[in-house]
Amino acid sequence: DIEEFRKAGYATVDFICQYYQQIREFPVQSTVNPGDVTQTIPIEPPQDGDSWDVILKDIERIVLPGITHWQHPNFYAFFPANASFPAMLGDMISAGLGVQGMLWITSPACTEMETVMMDWLASMLNLPDEFSHRKSGGVGGGVIQGTASEAILVSLVAARTRMVNGLLDAQQRQDADQTNAISNKLVAYASDQTHSSLKKACMIAGIPDSHLRTIVTQDTNYSISIDRLKFQLEKDLAAGLIPFFVCGTVGTTSSTAIDPISQIGDLCRSHGVWFHVDAAYAGSACICPEFQHLLLGVEKADSFNMNPHKWMLVNFDCSALWLKSKKSLIDALSVTPEYLKNKSSDSSAVIDYRDWQIPLGRRFRALKLYSTIRTYGIHGLQKHIRGHVEMATEMERWIKDDDRFEMVGDRCLALLCFRLKGQDGINQKLMDALNKTGKMYLTHTVLDGKHTLRFSIGSATTTMEDVKQSWHTIQNIATQISQ
Repeated sequence: DIEEFRKAGYATVDFICQYYQQIREFPVQSTVNPGDVTQTIPIEPPQDGDSWDVILKDIERIVLPGITHWQHPNFYAFFPANASFPAMLGDMISAGLGVQGMLWITSPACTEMETVMMDWLASMLNLPDEFSHRKSGGVGGGVIQGTASEAILVSLVAARTRMVNGLLDAQQRQDADQTNAISNKLVAYASDQTHSSLKKACMIAGIPDSHLRTIVTQDTNYSISIDRLKFQLEKDLAAGLIPFFVCGTVGTTSSTAIDPISQIGDLCRSHGVWFHVDAAYAGSACICPEFQHLLLGVEKADSFNMNPHKWMLVNFDCSALWLKSKKSLIDALSVTPEYLKNKSSDSSAVIDYRDWQIPLGRRFRALKLYSTIRTYGIHGLQKHIRGHVEMATEMERWIKDDDRFEMVGDRCLALLCFRLKGQDGINQKLMDALNKTGKMYLTHTVLDGKHTLRFSIGSATTTMEDVKQSWHTIQNIATQISQ
């Protein structure tokens, strides 16, 4: 019933608004024990339906105590997962329209808005023309994936297909023994700081762990050593193996380290190896001109990804992937059964994004990207990023001014890696005590063999005063556990 939906919709928006008004009252990290949420939900589904008022009250009772509040101003764990009201409204419209955008013909606006949004983003990031649908003349372009993990996986598969197709002709590729002989020699490369999603991508794509080379990073800045990468790649070539994929990172998860993108690109070009750049977190910052130097050398990459759903106020999930040449990706993923054939697709005049991703079906994710960019504009999004970097700069100064603490590595953007001077145990104790207060949520990493706290500023609700109060809490807890 439309009128009941209208009423329920108003109530739901009110529920979300009330949640944001009260978000500071919640402990940042959920305090429930395993199984607590399960016990609040009936074992069997209801025979008859309930009113939305009753359901909404149950959602408040069951869900709110059982979630970690990622939009809380004192959420400093992992990396941010921004949400914003314009993106929520875009998602609401997408759900309301119920679009299934697997083919252009199944919803032209779904496909074409995504194509333009990816070009908008490419322009905002000042990416090379080869990554733009319009500017490349359709040779390259972008697509929205669910996560960076998916972006890396499909790029890896595209790289494998390009290498196999380059070494075998169409007739040879029909011979399983010949294709397997090539596939069994393929080798991928990354640093020991690269996100674990690459390892999972290799597992899915059939690249054995023994053929994923993990290059030790430099001791001072945790970026990949180009000399070590070059040595390993040439060693594998001499052994008769086939290097086919290198992943460089702009903003590693542990410490926001920046790999030497330009040098890696030169090495990959000289050996015909696919070069993928993962900027899942740091990519959002590059809408600000003063941070675009982080992407120097990206013009040498074959593919590039960043996550608007991390730090650009677009609700999860929205991961942007660009390719210089869409052909390898489509060659790797396109399957066309009879029931999907249509004149528009056959004409090659349209994009069918089903061929750019793992699943067949796809949601209208471009709407929340469109609504966010339209509402904030480039300047508003830049202000959002710069505000967090300014907060992190102040936090860094406070840490350095307290002789009990030390920074681990150089700060980049809005992630700070620091620790109490001393043994790992005291730092684990500090983090556990801080998280137990409910006033903040931090996670850790290990750098130079040391237990290190990560303090990632990125929530849309965080203010400088929040960061200042959090630092005071850290200092006070550090004093208590040191006594």
